[in-house]
Amino acid sequence: MAVLWLDDVNAGDLDLVGGKAASLGELTGAGLPVPPGFTVTAETYRTFIEEAGIDEELFAAVDVDPEDSAALRAAEERAAELILGTDIPDAVREEIVESYRQLGPDGEETFVAVRSSATAEDLPDASFAGQQETFLNVREEHLLERVKECWASLFTQRAIYYRQQQGFPHEDVDIAVVVQRMVDAEKSGVMFTSHPSTGDPQIIIEAAWGLGEAVVSGSVSPDNYVYDRAQGAVADVTVADKKTLMEKDPETGETVEREVAEDRRNERVLSDAEIESLVELGERVEDHYGEPQDVEWAIVGGEVFMLQSRPITTIAESASDADTDTADGDDESDGGATNSGGGGDDDENEDVLVQGLGSSPGVVSGAVRIVTKLDHLDQVQEGDILVTEMTMPDMVPAMKRAAGIVTDEGGMTSHAAIVSRELGVPAVVGTRTGTKQLENGRQITIDGDKGTVRAGADSEAEPAEEFEPVEAARPQTPVKPMTATEVKVNVSIPEAAERAAATGADGVGLLRIEHMVLTLGKTPERYIAEHGARAYQDELIEGIRTVADEFYPRPVRVRTIDAPTDEFRDLEGGDDEPAEHNPMLGWRGIRRSLDKPDVFQQELAAFDRIYEMGYDNVELMLPLVNDSDDIEGAKRQMREAGIDPEEHRWGVMIETPAAALQIEDLASAGIDFASFGTNDLTQYTLAVDRNNENVADRFDETHPAVLELIGQTIETCRELGVDTSICGQAGSKTEMVNFLVEEGISSISANIDAVRDVQHEVKRKEQRILLDSVR
Repeated sequence: MAVLWLDDVNAGDLDLVGGKAASLGELTGAGLPVPPGFTVTAETYRTFIEEAGIDEELFAAVDVDPEDSAALRAAEERAAELILGTDIPDAVREEIVESYRQLGPDGEETFVAVRSSATAEDLPDASFAGQQETFLNVREEHLLERVKECWASLFTQRAIYYRQQQGFPHEDVDIAVVVQRMVDAEKSGVMFTSHPSTGDPQIIIEAAWGLGEAVVSGSVSPDNYVYDRAQGAVADVTVADKKTLMEKDPETGETVEREVAEDRRNERVLSDAEIESLVELGERVEDHYGEPQDVEWAIVGGEVFMLQSRPITTIAESASDADTDTADGDDESDGGATNSGGGGDDDENEDVLVQGLGSSPGVVSGAVRIVTKLDHLDQVQEGDILVTEMTMPDMVPAMKRAAGIVTDEGGMTSHAAIVSRELGVPAVVGTRTGTKQLENGRQITIDGDKGTVRAGADSEAEPAEEFEPVEAARPQTPVKPMTATEVKVNVSIPEAAERAAATGADGVGLLRIEHMVLTLGKTPERYIAEHGARAYQDELIEGIRTVADEFYPRPVRVRTIDAPTDEFRDLEGGDDEPAEHNPMLGWRGIRRSLDKPDVFQQELAAFDRIYEMGYDNVELMLPLVNDSDDIEGAKRQMREAGIDPEEHRWGVMIETPAAALQIEDLASAGIDFASFGTNDLTQYTLAVDRNNENVADRFDETHPAVLELIGQTIETCRELGVDTSICGQAGSKTEMVNFLVEEGISSISANIDAVRDVQHEVKRKEQRILLDSVR
């Protein structure tokens, strides 16, 4: 049987009908208002490719390097040729068409939605939502072709890329197709039955005019309604400027985008009664599944329909937005009924759309590209402004193409802020509502110094196509300032190595290994299990060598993995990670490495191979060390990996008050250097979450308590012959530079964009010290 009706399937039929159809069948069985429909089973797709004899060629064609854009494009084209060029067997064709005819009243022709339903989408631990095709307003004439196009969409470039990043073998994923009577929605949107980030008892509803495609694609800014479940009332309403809608053209039947009538653009979409109806249905869906849900809905003629429901994995997955199809991701709003076309400092400047923290300097203009999932990354072209809830290591390729970056969340030490600075890309972080208030394709200007996002292009902004990060970083003076205190540079990603080396820095004070690991898309354990220990070592070696080559013979300090568990939980294999209340205080750094010696051994083996290759400029650095027990444990592991601690330079990060107070014991354990990680040292000393914008004004690396810990550590290390350095963000600040030089630190490692300024500031401070001693 090629077809199953939604009435006859449920959540247990995932392998047979895919995630979307299984969910719709489950909702139908629960008595919820779901438009009638059927599914062309995943088994039908599998039989189609196998009996046609195209399966082996198909899987071979898509087995390509996901980072090779040309290969991805060729793979997509060949897969489409194979599937679209093969006829559906007559018996299957007849069964699909006959089922379609039963959807119309009295067998009349009707419009249907044809949606892909892959067997690996909408899973609790791995969502592929939005990866495959959806076709609206389809009639019998084009039905079978749309079914094949859904099958072919299993092999689009973004689907191939994303599946390989997630480690799903192509041959293990099948695809079903849902054929469902169209709802000519007058209004539609998305509903989260709990806050998608925190799990708070709030129902978040987004609504716009017309078909829901405009909302889920991010092409329109929807209204936002927050319903407080504890109070049983609407707590907040934000009315957006809804410029466009999508609807069925009554003449052609095609889905078209139209402008919203002027008098409806700023009109509230949902009445209180409609909100109550949606809330009631949302609670029923959540009760049925036993967990918070992300629901797509539509209203026509006053009747509400459920179009889709899936679990909100973002609550457990720490704010990853890979499971939602919207440009939302939080419920932040300005309070009351407002226009979403403004925000931030509108009273001061009418052109300011949103306001955040200026985290990477520069002013640049470009077109907005909202990214809500990794499979949207290919939409970011050279010169675009990438707008997203928060950046992740997987986004680095798109960040390199972007002219500027805007995020909803994060602070000055967030991934977006650090990587943007290293790439020389202006960035504004922590805007709260950027993904909601900025529209795809709109020209904006971002100011990475002031933290503003303005409407329109700025004639004085740096043209993206003329921006050359290496040249921008290269010292303009023939010879860099000669200083007794070395000035090094921080590097988060190997891709920034050339630009970092062009600064003339004395070396790299911090190269983070975790960014190399996180971009693999799998936890180290999973990657090693699937690809082998040698392959894992090769990945690390490639990244380290890229930087070491650029700087040789200048030293490069490479820090072993220090990613918190919430970052690993977003990767394939992350289900085994503990769910920690505060990952920044949890299982990370050296404590994780010593608890997982098998993985740590592979990191150390990579260092050993690097040394054997002759890279004597690579220095190993251990993160989040507290005491000499940590040091002795690490030394044992180093020796087991073939590394003699006496032959190679290695050291530790001073990131906790405990490490600073125990520095004498750490020094006696044989370290060659101690490097201050001021981001962590400050947050642990002051009890301030460095990524929490609510307490950002209390995060102060120059607080007297922090400076006292640093000063005492430098003094002790000087007495014991141990080098000291700083690689936290504070090393780029003038006040901190002056303090460190005064205290006698061995080296200062600054952000790429700050190296030249730090070099000159160090020189000025050293000269003042010399003059004062003479006088």
